[in-house]
Amino acid sequence: MSDSSNLSVESDGLTPEQRLEPPNTRLINAGIATIHNMETLRACVAYENANQGRVQILRRLEQRASEIRSQGD
Repeated sequence: MSDSSNLSVESDGLTPEQRLEPPNTRLINAGIATIHNMETLRACVAYENANQGRVQILRRLEQRASEIRSQGD
């Protein structure tokens, strides 16, 4: 397990590790759905790339990034 002290924590208090490492995919999807800013999303992508590299999770993060960008328009 990596040192999470340097990971971005959003106002709800979840680290990228907490968002992306729960025991089932429903919780992972919920963790991704509750990302509301690009800083947190980038931290989650960096965490996933450094630890698991799961393509399906990276695709879901990419989809969430598109959703966040479209909300900003």
